[in-house]
Amino acid sequence: MAHETHAKTLPADLGAPAFVDGWQKRALIIGLAFSVIAAGLALADGSIDHVLRAWLLGMVLTFGFSVGGLALLMVQYCSGGKWGLLLRRPLEAMSRTLPLVFVYWVVVTLSLRKLYLWAAVGDVSAALKSGWINEVQAHAIEFKRPMLNPMAFVVTGLVCFAIWGFYTWRLNALGLQRDAASPATTPKWIKRMENISGPGIVVYAITMSAAVIYWVMSLDPTWYSSVYGLLFLVGQAYGVLALSIIVVISLSKAEPFKTILRQTEQHDLGKLTFAFVMLNIYLAFSQFLIIWSGNLPEEIPWYLDRIRGHWGVIITLDLIFHWLIPFTLLLSRDLKRNKKRLVLVCQWMVFARAFDLFWLIEPNFKDAAGNLHFSWGILEYAAVPVAMVAFWVAYFCTQLKTRPLVQTNDPHLAEILEPEHVHA
Repeated sequence: MAHETHAKTLPADLGAPAFVDGWQKRALIIGLAFSVIAAGLALADGSIDHVLRAWLLGMVLTFGFSVGGLALLMVQYCSGGKWGLLLRRPLEAMSRTLPLVFVYWVVVTLSLRKLYLWAAVGDVSAALKSGWINEVQAHAIEFKRPMLNPMAFVVTGLVCFAIWGFYTWRLNALGLQRDAASPATTPKWIKRMENISGPGIVVYAITMSAAVIYWVMSLDPTWYSSVYGLLFLVGQAYGVLALSIIVVISLSKAEPFKTILRQTEQHDLGKLTFAFVMLNIYLAFSQFLIIWSGNLPEEIPWYLDRIRGHWGVIITLDLIFHWLIPFTLLLSRDLKRNKKRLVLVCQWMVFARAFDLFWLIEPNFKDAAGNLHFSWGILEYAAVPVAMVAFWVAYFCTQLKTRPLVQTNDPHLAEILEPEHVHA
Protein backbone atom coordinates (compact mmCIF):
# COMPACT_ATOMS: atom_id res chain seq x y z
CA MET A 1 0.00 0.00 0.00
CA ALA A 2 1.40 3.35 -1.06
CA HIS A 3 0.25 6.78 0.07
CA GLU A 4 0.64 10.26 -1.39
CA THR A 5 2.52 12.36 1.14
CA HIS A 6 3.35 15.56 -0.73
CA ALA A 7 1.16 18.57 0.07
CA LYS A 8 -0.77 20.32 -2.69
CA THR A 9 -0.56 24.06 -3.20
CA LEU A 10 -2.56 26.34 -5.43
CA PRO A 11 -0.77 27.95 -8.38
CA ALA A 12 -0.22 31.70 -8.40
CA ASP A 13 -2.53 32.17 -11.40
CA LEU A 14 -6.11 31.15 -10.60
CA GLY A 15 -7.60 32.43 -13.85
CA ALA A 16 -9.23 30.33 -16.55
CA PRO A 17 -6.72 28.38 -18.65
CA ALA A 18 -5.91 29.51 -22.17
CA PHE A 19 -7.87 26.72 -23.84
CA VAL A 20 -11.14 28.36 -22.70
CA ASP A 21 -10.50 30.81 -25.56
CA GLY A 22 -10.53 27.79 -27.87
CA TRP A 23 -13.88 26.67 -26.44
CA GLN A 24 -15.29 30.11 -27.12
CA LYS A 25 -14.08 30.23 -30.72
CA ARG A 26 -15.40 26.74 -31.49
CA ALA A 27 -18.75 27.62 -29.94
CA LEU A 28 -19.05 30.74 -32.10
CA ILE A 29 -18.16 28.77 -35.24
CA ILE A 30 -20.74 26.09 -34.39
CA GLY A 31 -23.34 28.76 -33.65
CA LEU A 32 -22.80 30.48 -36.99
CA ALA A 33 -22.74 27.21 -38.93
CA PHE A 34 -26.00 25.97 -37.43
CA SER A 35 -27.61 29.38 -37.90
CA VAL A 36 -26.95 29.02 -41.63
CA ILE A 37 -28.32 25.45 -41.55
CA ALA A 38 -31.45 26.65 -39.73
CA ALA A 39 -32.00 29.36 -42.34
CA GLY A 40 -31.66 26.79 -45.13
CA LEU A 41 -34.15 24.45 -43.45
CA ALA A 42 -36.62 27.32 -43.05
CA LEU A 43 -36.39 28.05 -46.77
CA ALA A 44 -36.85 24.37 -47.60
CA ASP A 45 -39.86 24.16 -45.28
CA GLY A 46 -41.33 27.42 -46.55
CA SER A 47 -42.34 28.49 -43.07
CA ILE A 48 -40.90 30.10 -39.96
CA ASP A 49 -43.25 28.23 -37.61
CA HIS A 50 -40.83 25.45 -36.69
CA VAL A 51 -38.00 27.95 -36.32
CA LEU A 52 -39.98 29.71 -33.60
CA ARG A 53 -40.94 26.47 -31.88
CA ALA A 54 -37.32 25.35 -31.88
CA TRP A 55 -36.31 28.81 -30.67
CA LEU A 56 -38.63 28.33 -27.70
CA LEU A 57 -36.91 25.02 -26.95
CA GLY A 58 -33.49 26.66 -27.14
CA MET A 59 -34.64 29.51 -24.91
CA VAL A 60 -36.03 27.17 -22.24
CA LEU A 61 -32.88 25.01 -22.37
CA THR A 62 -30.46 27.93 -21.94
CA PHE A 63 -32.80 29.47 -19.36
CA GLY A 64 -32.41 26.25 -17.41
CA PHE A 65 -28.62 26.51 -17.53
CA SER A 66 -28.61 30.17 -16.49
CA VAL A 67 -31.29 30.40 -13.83
CA GLY A 68 -30.77 26.77 -12.83
CA GLY A 69 -27.11 27.63 -12.27
CA LEU A 70 -28.18 30.52 -10.04
CA ALA A 71 -30.49 28.21 -8.08
CA LEU A 72 -27.80 25.55 -7.59
CA LEU A 73 -25.41 28.28 -6.44
CA MET A 74 -27.91 29.29 -3.75
CA VAL A 75 -28.44 25.66 -2.76
CA GLN A 76 -24.70 25.29 -2.32
CA TYR A 77 -24.46 28.37 -0.13
CA CYS A 78 -27.16 26.94 2.12
CA SER A 79 -25.90 23.35 2.21
CA GLY A 80 -22.13 23.91 2.21
CA GLY A 81 -19.85 21.08 1.14
CA LYS A 82 -16.56 20.79 -0.70
CA TRP A 83 -18.29 20.32 -4.05
CA GLY A 84 -19.28 23.97 -3.88
CA LEU A 85 -15.68 25.08 -4.14
CA LEU A 86 -15.48 23.30 -7.50
CA LEU A 87 -18.78 24.53 -8.91
CA ARG A 88 -19.11 28.02 -7.46
CA ARG A 89 -17.34 30.01 -10.15
CA PRO A 90 -18.79 28.01 -13.09
CA LEU A 91 -22.26 28.45 -11.55
CA GLU A 92 -21.68 32.18 -11.12
CA ALA A 93 -20.63 32.39 -14.76
CA MET A 94 -23.79 30.52 -15.78
CA SER A 95 -25.95 32.95 -13.84
CA ARG A 96 -24.30 35.92 -15.54
CA THR A 97 -25.47 34.67 -18.95
CA LEU A 98 -28.99 35.84 -18.00
CA PRO A 99 -28.85 38.88 -20.39
CA LEU A 100 -28.52 36.56 -23.39
CA VAL A 101 -31.45 34.44 -22.20
CA PHE A 102 -33.46 37.65 -21.87
CA VAL A 103 -32.72 38.45 -25.54
CA TYR A 104 -33.90 34.95 -26.47
CA TRP A 105 -37.09 35.56 -24.47
CA VAL A 106 -37.76 38.85 -26.26
CA VAL A 107 -37.92 36.94 -29.57
CA VAL A 108 -40.48 34.58 -28.05
CA THR A 109 -42.49 37.55 -26.77
CA LEU A 110 -42.56 39.10 -30.24
CA SER A 111 -43.86 35.79 -31.64
CA LEU A 112 -46.77 35.18 -29.26
CA ARG A 113 -49.41 34.83 -31.96
CA LYS A 114 -47.32 32.27 -33.81
CA LEU A 115 -46.63 30.14 -30.76
CA TYR A 116 -49.58 30.41 -28.37
CA LEU A 117 -53.15 29.56 -29.29
CA TRP A 118 -54.58 31.82 -26.58
CA ALA A 119 -52.65 34.79 -28.05
CA ALA A 120 -53.72 34.04 -31.62
CA VAL A 121 -57.42 33.72 -30.76
CA GLY A 122 -59.01 37.13 -30.40
CA ASP A 123 -62.71 36.33 -30.77
CA VAL A 124 -63.33 32.97 -29.09
CA SER A 125 -66.85 32.57 -30.51
CA ALA A 126 -65.74 33.22 -34.09
CA ALA A 127 -62.79 30.84 -33.72
CA LEU A 128 -65.11 28.14 -32.37
CA LYS A 129 -67.62 28.55 -35.19
CA SER A 130 -64.90 28.37 -37.83
CA GLY A 131 -63.57 25.11 -36.38
CA TRP A 132 -60.17 26.62 -35.53
CA ILE A 133 -60.60 25.59 -31.89
CA ASN A 134 -62.86 23.06 -30.17
CA GLU A 135 -65.25 23.63 -27.29
CA VAL A 136 -62.75 22.54 -24.62
CA GLN A 137 -60.13 24.96 -25.93
CA ALA A 138 -62.71 27.74 -26.23
CA HIS A 139 -63.78 27.26 -22.62
CA ALA A 140 -60.18 27.14 -21.35
CA ILE A 141 -59.12 30.26 -23.28
CA GLU A 142 -62.17 32.21 -22.13
CA PHE A 143 -61.84 31.11 -18.51
CA LYS A 144 -58.07 31.73 -18.33
CA ARG A 145 -58.12 35.03 -20.25
CA PRO A 146 -57.32 37.14 -17.13
CA MET A 147 -54.04 35.21 -16.89
CA LEU A 148 -53.37 34.15 -20.46
CA ASN A 149 -53.10 37.46 -22.28
CA PRO A 150 -50.12 39.22 -23.90
CA MET A 151 -49.86 41.91 -21.21
CA ALA A 152 -49.73 39.36 -18.38
CA PHE A 153 -47.17 37.32 -20.34
CA VAL A 154 -44.86 40.32 -20.77
CA VAL A 155 -45.27 41.70 -17.24
CA THR A 156 -44.71 38.30 -15.62
CA GLY A 157 -41.60 37.73 -17.72
CA LEU A 158 -40.15 41.15 -16.94
CA VAL A 159 -40.79 40.74 -13.21
CA CYS A 160 -39.18 37.29 -13.19
CA PHE A 161 -36.11 38.46 -15.11
CA ALA A 162 -35.78 41.46 -12.79
CA ILE A 163 -35.84 39.19 -9.72
CA TRP A 164 -33.36 36.73 -11.21
CA GLY A 165 -31.17 39.63 -12.29
CA PHE A 166 -31.16 41.05 -8.78
CA TYR A 167 -30.08 37.75 -7.21
CA THR A 168 -27.47 37.25 -9.93
CA TRP A 169 -26.01 40.71 -9.34
CA ARG A 170 -26.12 40.40 -5.55
CA LEU A 171 -24.55 36.96 -5.21
CA ASN A 172 -21.87 37.66 -7.82
CA ALA A 173 -20.97 41.00 -6.22
CA LEU A 174 -20.77 39.49 -2.74
CA GLY A 175 -18.66 36.63 -4.08
CA LEU A 176 -15.99 39.10 -5.18
CA GLN A 177 -16.20 41.04 -1.91
CA ARG A 178 -15.72 37.82 0.01
CA ASP A 179 -12.55 37.10 -1.97
CA ALA A 180 -11.11 40.43 -0.92
CA ALA A 181 -12.09 40.10 2.74
CA SER A 182 -9.93 38.82 5.56
CA PRO A 183 -10.08 35.04 6.24
CA ALA A 184 -11.14 35.89 9.80
CA THR A 185 -14.47 37.17 8.43
CA THR A 186 -15.30 33.91 6.64
CA PRO A 187 -17.91 32.71 9.21
CA LYS A 188 -19.78 36.01 8.80
CA TRP A 189 -19.69 35.66 5.03
CA ILE A 190 -21.04 32.12 5.21
CA LYS A 191 -23.96 33.31 7.34
CA ARG A 192 -24.59 36.26 5.04
CA MET A 193 -24.71 34.07 1.94
CA GLU A 194 -27.07 31.64 3.69
CA ASN A 195 -29.43 34.46 4.68
CA ILE A 196 -29.65 35.66 1.08
CA SER A 197 -29.78 32.25 -0.58
CA GLY A 198 -32.38 30.62 1.70
CA PRO A 199 -35.25 32.98 0.77
CA GLY A 200 -33.78 33.17 -2.74
CA ILE A 201 -34.42 29.46 -3.32
CA VAL A 202 -38.09 29.93 -2.41
CA VAL A 203 -38.36 32.99 -4.66
CA TYR A 204 -36.66 31.05 -7.47
CA ALA A 205 -39.11 28.15 -7.17
CA ILE A 206 -42.10 30.52 -7.40
CA THR A 207 -40.81 32.67 -10.26
CA MET A 208 -39.45 29.73 -12.24
CA SER A 209 -42.81 27.95 -11.94
CA ALA A 210 -44.63 31.06 -13.13
CA ALA A 211 -42.25 31.41 -16.07
CA VAL A 212 -42.55 27.83 -17.35
CA ILE A 213 -46.33 27.89 -16.92
CA TYR A 214 -46.47 30.86 -19.31
CA TRP A 215 -43.68 29.76 -21.65
CA VAL A 216 -44.37 26.02 -22.02
CA MET A 217 -47.47 24.85 -20.19
CA SER A 218 -49.73 27.49 -21.77
CA LEU A 219 -48.88 26.19 -25.26
CA ASP A 220 -51.87 23.95 -24.54
CA PRO A 221 -54.40 26.18 -22.71
CA THR A 222 -56.42 23.13 -21.65
CA TRP A 223 -53.55 21.49 -19.77
CA TYR A 224 -52.90 21.84 -16.07
CA SER A 225 -50.67 20.00 -13.61
CA SER A 226 -49.91 20.67 -9.97
CA VAL A 227 -46.31 19.43 -10.28
CA TYR A 228 -45.40 21.13 -13.56
CA GLY A 229 -43.13 23.72 -11.97
CA LEU A 230 -41.47 21.09 -9.78
CA LEU A 231 -40.79 18.93 -12.84
CA PHE A 232 -38.92 21.83 -14.46
CA LEU A 233 -37.10 22.62 -11.22
CA VAL A 234 -35.74 19.08 -11.00
CA GLY A 235 -35.10 19.03 -14.75
CA GLN A 236 -33.00 22.18 -14.45
CA ALA A 237 -30.90 20.61 -11.69
CA TYR A 238 -30.54 17.50 -13.90
CA GLY A 239 -29.16 19.59 -16.77
CA VAL A 240 -27.10 22.08 -14.73
CA LEU A 241 -25.30 19.36 -12.77
CA ALA A 242 -24.47 17.51 -15.98
CA LEU A 243 -23.14 20.68 -17.62
CA SER A 244 -21.21 21.67 -14.48
CA ILE A 245 -19.45 18.31 -14.33
CA ILE A 246 -18.47 18.63 -17.99
CA VAL A 247 -17.02 22.09 -17.32
CA VAL A 248 -15.19 21.11 -14.14
CA ILE A 249 -13.61 17.97 -15.56
CA SER A 250 -12.65 19.78 -18.76
CA LEU A 251 -11.02 22.55 -16.70
CA SER A 252 -9.08 19.96 -14.70
CA LYS A 253 -6.76 19.45 -17.68
CA ALA A 254 -4.93 22.56 -16.46
CA GLU A 255 -4.43 24.57 -13.29
CA PRO A 256 -6.01 25.47 -10.94
CA PHE A 257 -8.64 22.72 -11.28
CA LYS A 258 -5.94 20.14 -11.93
CA THR A 259 -4.93 20.63 -8.31
CA ILE A 260 -8.32 20.90 -6.61
CA LEU A 261 -10.39 18.29 -8.47
CA ARG A 262 -10.00 15.06 -6.54
CA GLN A 263 -11.68 11.73 -7.23
CA THR A 264 -13.57 12.06 -3.95
CA GLU A 265 -15.37 15.25 -4.97
CA GLN A 266 -15.85 14.01 -8.54
CA HIS A 267 -17.53 10.90 -7.14
CA ASP A 268 -19.75 13.07 -4.91
CA LEU A 269 -20.87 15.13 -7.90
CA GLY A 270 -21.67 11.93 -9.78
CA LYS A 271 -23.80 10.69 -6.87
CA LEU A 272 -25.64 14.02 -6.65
CA THR A 273 -26.39 13.83 -10.38
CA PHE A 274 -27.64 10.25 -9.96
CA ALA A 275 -30.05 11.47 -7.25
CA PHE A 276 -31.60 14.00 -9.62
CA VAL A 277 -31.89 11.36 -12.36
CA MET A 278 -33.96 9.31 -9.90
CA LEU A 279 -36.06 12.26 -8.72
CA ASN A 280 -36.69 13.36 -12.31
CA ILE A 281 -38.21 10.06 -13.40
CA TYR A 282 -40.10 9.71 -10.11
CA LEU A 283 -41.95 12.99 -10.62
CA ALA A 284 -42.58 12.43 -14.33
CA PHE A 285 -43.92 8.91 -13.77
CA SER A 286 -46.01 10.01 -10.76
CA GLN A 287 -47.75 12.64 -12.89
CA PHE A 288 -48.43 10.10 -15.64
CA LEU A 289 -49.65 7.44 -13.18
CA ILE A 290 -52.08 9.78 -11.43
CA ILE A 291 -53.60 11.01 -14.71
CA TRP A 292 -53.72 7.51 -16.22
CA SER A 293 -55.45 6.05 -13.16
CA GLY A 294 -57.94 8.94 -13.03
CA ASN A 295 -58.66 8.60 -16.77
CA LEU A 296 -60.57 11.90 -16.87
CA PRO A 297 -61.55 13.25 -20.31
CA GLU A 298 -60.22 16.73 -19.54
CA GLU A 299 -56.78 15.45 -18.47
CA ILE A 300 -55.80 12.58 -20.74
CA PRO A 301 -55.68 14.39 -24.16
CA TRP A 302 -52.30 15.94 -23.23
CA TYR A 303 -50.80 12.47 -22.92
CA LEU A 304 -52.75 11.01 -25.84
CA ASP A 305 -51.22 13.66 -28.10
CA ARG A 306 -47.78 12.46 -26.94
CA ILE A 307 -48.16 8.69 -27.19
CA ARG A 308 -50.24 8.16 -30.34
CA GLY A 309 -48.75 7.59 -33.77
CA HIS A 310 -45.02 8.11 -34.07
CA TRP A 311 -45.00 9.91 -30.72
CA GLY A 312 -45.07 6.46 -29.15
CA VAL A 313 -41.56 5.95 -30.48
CA ILE A 314 -40.47 9.37 -29.19
CA ILE A 315 -41.78 8.82 -25.65
CA THR A 316 -40.09 5.40 -25.56
CA LEU A 317 -36.81 6.94 -26.64
CA ASP A 318 -37.32 9.75 -24.12
CA LEU A 319 -37.63 7.21 -21.31
CA ILE A 320 -34.49 5.41 -22.51
CA PHE A 321 -32.46 8.59 -23.14
CA HIS A 322 -33.62 10.64 -20.18
CA TRP A 323 -33.63 8.01 -17.47
CA LEU A 324 -32.66 4.44 -18.33
CA ILE A 325 -29.23 5.16 -19.83
CA PRO A 326 -27.96 7.69 -17.22
CA PHE A 327 -29.51 5.67 -14.37
CA THR A 328 -27.86 2.45 -15.46
CA LEU A 329 -24.46 4.03 -16.10
CA LEU A 330 -24.37 6.17 -12.95
CA LEU A 331 -24.94 3.09 -10.81
CA SER A 332 -21.28 2.30 -11.46
CA ARG A 333 -18.86 3.60 -8.85
CA ASP A 334 -15.95 3.19 -11.24
CA LEU A 335 -17.67 5.26 -13.93
CA LYS A 336 -18.30 8.15 -11.53
CA ARG A 337 -14.55 8.14 -10.76
CA ASN A 338 -13.50 7.99 -14.42
CA LYS A 339 -13.29 11.50 -15.89
CA LYS A 340 -13.73 10.58 -19.54
CA ARG A 341 -16.67 8.25 -18.97
CA LEU A 342 -18.44 10.60 -16.58
CA VAL A 343 -18.15 13.44 -19.10
CA LEU A 344 -19.68 11.24 -21.81
CA VAL A 345 -22.63 10.39 -19.55
CA CYS A 346 -23.15 14.07 -18.69
CA GLN A 347 -23.00 15.07 -22.36
CA TRP A 348 -25.67 12.47 -23.03
CA MET A 349 -27.79 13.92 -20.20
CA VAL A 350 -27.67 17.41 -21.73
CA PHE A 351 -28.84 15.93 -25.04
CA ALA A 352 -31.57 13.94 -23.23
CA ARG A 353 -32.81 17.12 -21.54
CA ALA A 354 -33.17 18.82 -24.94
CA PHE A 355 -34.92 15.72 -26.34
CA ASP A 356 -37.39 15.78 -23.44
CA LEU A 357 -38.18 19.45 -24.10
CA PHE A 358 -38.91 18.55 -27.73
CA TRP A 359 -41.44 15.98 -26.48
CA LEU A 360 -43.00 18.61 -24.22
CA ILE A 361 -43.23 21.39 -26.82
CA GLU A 362 -43.94 20.06 -30.33
CA PRO A 363 -47.13 17.99 -29.67
CA ASN A 364 -48.91 21.14 -28.45
CA PHE A 365 -49.32 22.26 -32.06
CA LYS A 366 -52.22 21.07 -34.19
CA ASP A 367 -50.08 19.76 -37.04
CA ALA A 368 -48.09 17.52 -34.65
CA ALA A 369 -50.64 16.52 -31.99
CA GLY A 370 -51.41 12.82 -32.10
CA ASN A 371 -48.78 11.98 -34.68
CA LEU A 372 -45.31 13.17 -35.60
CA HIS A 373 -44.76 13.83 -39.30
CA PHE A 374 -41.35 14.32 -40.83
CA SER A 375 -40.68 17.63 -42.56
CA TRP A 376 -37.74 19.89 -43.19
CA GLY A 377 -39.15 22.10 -40.47
CA ILE A 378 -38.95 19.40 -37.81
CA LEU A 379 -35.16 19.40 -38.27
CA GLU A 380 -35.16 22.93 -36.88
CA TYR A 381 -35.41 21.29 -33.47
CA ALA A 382 -31.81 20.21 -33.99
CA ALA A 383 -30.40 23.21 -35.84
CA VAL A 384 -31.86 26.15 -33.90
CA PRO A 385 -31.24 24.94 -30.31
CA VAL A 386 -27.68 23.88 -31.21
CA ALA A 387 -26.98 27.38 -32.53
CA MET A 388 -28.55 29.02 -29.48
CA VAL A 389 -26.70 26.80 -27.01
CA ALA A 390 -23.45 27.39 -28.89
CA PHE A 391 -23.81 31.17 -28.58
CA TRP A 392 -24.73 30.69 -24.93
CA VAL A 393 -21.55 28.63 -24.39
CA ALA A 394 -19.47 31.37 -26.02
CA TYR A 395 -20.98 33.94 -23.66
CA PHE A 396 -20.47 31.59 -20.72
CA CYS A 397 -16.78 31.29 -21.60
CA THR A 398 -16.51 35.08 -21.65
CA GLN A 399 -17.96 35.23 -18.15
CA LEU A 400 -15.83 32.33 -16.91
CA LYS A 401 -12.65 34.20 -17.83
CA THR A 402 -13.52 37.31 -15.83
CA ARG A 403 -12.82 35.87 -12.35
CA PRO A 404 -10.39 33.56 -10.54
CA LEU A 405 -11.70 29.99 -10.71
CA VAL A 406 -11.09 29.29 -7.03
CA GLN A 407 -12.53 31.19 -4.09
CA THR A 408 -9.53 31.29 -1.76
CA ASN A 409 -11.47 32.27 1.37
CA ASP A 410 -13.55 29.09 1.29
CA PRO A 411 -13.16 27.07 4.53
CA HIS A 412 -13.07 23.83 2.54
CA LEU A 413 -10.00 24.87 0.55
CA ALA A 414 -7.48 23.39 2.98
CA GLU A 415 -9.39 20.10 3.06
CA ILE A 416 -9.70 19.84 -0.70
CA LEU A 417 -5.95 20.40 -1.06
CA GLU A 418 -5.20 17.40 1.14
CA PRO A 419 -3.74 14.48 -0.83
CA GLU A 420 -5.91 11.47 -1.53
CA HIS A 421 -4.72 8.03 -0.54
CA VAL A 422 -3.87 5.85 -3.50
CA HIS A 423 -3.98 2.10 -2.98
CA ALA A 424 -1.57 0.05 -4.99
